[in-house]
Amino acid sequence: MSYPEARYLDEAGESSGVFRPASAGPDLVIGGTTVRYLGTGASTNGQFGLYRWDMGPKPSGPAAHFHRTISESFFVLSGTVRLFDGRSWTDATAGDFLYVPEGGVHSFRNESGEPASMLLLFAPGAPREAYFEELAEIASSGRRLTDEEWTDVYLRHDQYMV
Repeated sequence: MSYPEARYLDEAGESSGVFRPASAGPDLVIGGTTVRYLGTGASTNGQFGLYRWDMGPKPSGPAAHFHRTISESFFVLSGTVRLFDGRSWTDATAGDFLYVPEGGVHSFRNESGEPASMLLLFAPGAPREAYFEELAEIASSGRRLTDEEWTDVYLRHDQYMV
């Protein structure tokens, strides 16, 4: 393993960091879950997407699925999150981590009855915000999608349900 090709070629560094204070509110609410866009694919030049996922006490989370173009990682900050690695479910708690490469079946759920928080990392940085925002709109509007409509949503966002 070696370092990748240089992407920055100037002789001197530059001041280009982006700070997001902890006091910044959520960017999105999906049911009882608040989402903070810590680093989007757009803001990281496509290198990764990092999101804070704060789930309320009611059960929530996607069914088992995989992605063709992105890996996904989970780091539990607090509470208990059930993580599925394609083989089995694990009750993960603060400090636990799961990495899932492209094509890896996975899922997560908060079934603990208590709030739980985790970080989601996608690499490279795909536009996952559009997917999250579409899910939020569907949830808040109460719309019921047909199987064909769900298939279209998933295909547009590299989400393959199993």
